[in-house]
Amino acid sequence: MNFSLEQLLAFVNVYEQLSFSKAAVKLNKHRTTIGQVITNLEDQLAVTLFNRIGRSVEPTEDGHLLYRYAKQAIEQARTFDKVALSLSYGQLESINIAYSNILPQKLLAAIRVQLDKDYPNMRVNFEAKTKSEVKTGMSNGDLHFALVNIHESSAMHSLDATFLGNLEFLPFVKKDSEVTKLSSDKVQAALRNQRQFVLTALVSDGMKDKILLSANHEEIDQLSLIVKLVQEGMGWALLPRSLMSSDYVNAHMQYITMDQMKRGFKFGFALWCPHSKQIATVKKSILMAINSFIEGYLVD
Repeated sequence: MNFSLEQLLAFVNVYEQLSFSKAAVKLNKHRTTIGQVITNLEDQLAVTLFNRIGRSVEPTEDGHLLYRYAKQAIEQARTFDKVALSLSYGQLESINIAYSNILPQKLLAAIRVQLDKDYPNMRVNFEAKTKSEVKTGMSNGDLHFALVNIHESSAMHSLDATFLGNLEFLPFVKKDSEVTKLSSDKVQAALRNQRQFVLTALVSDGMKDKILLSANHEEIDQLSLIVKLVQEGMGWALLPRSLMSSDYVNAHMQYITMDQMKRGFKFGFALWCPHSKQIATVKKSILMAINSFIEGYLVD
């Protein structure tokens, strides 16, 4: 059975917009044209995709079933287009790497060192970005790579995604503070009544409800500032367990356990990048650095 990319695009957009008119605007087509494309597709498939209800539409059961496959076909076509286009370009002169403020700076430094070995003349720009900013940057071509918190992310997109592992977060407090002297069954109650510092990156990624314990909380953009405030005894925070690799951190703050949380929160991370010949070669270097760093920091 033959059907065109135009038909799939019309179907997916009508499905998502629940309107022929809105889909037509998005595709820069006339409403009548979109309606005819859908009718032709339904005739070819011998399946009713939408129930027409006045000016709106509702997907049928068959429409719901076929939507995912149509979406995947479109993403594959976009990937084909990007890879084919990249074959005509030479080596990249510079790259932009987005990262979450949650990630340890040692990991970012390790990536830069590896890229310097493999591509000594390449300019490498690091930018802290939220997940929504990453998606926009990837879509418009401003970003080449992104280290992303994939909490509740959809796997269906046209990007090349490599799962890296889980970063474990634990409650950290000032070294030898009063809460460290409490029994594990009393720690949670104590933390609820103390100031909690929360990374803005976690809030931006939609994780506030999962990580917030205290009503008295403050959002801070930089991981390094939160670490400093915890060391000063100003409050506590959920921070990456990898911080324990630093002698300076160990001398000034520590993580604590409680009966209600025997193990830390684990957030999955992935490396996102477009599909292209040039990107694929650079990706190997980045993954080499990450894999070298990962042991002892990212727990499967």
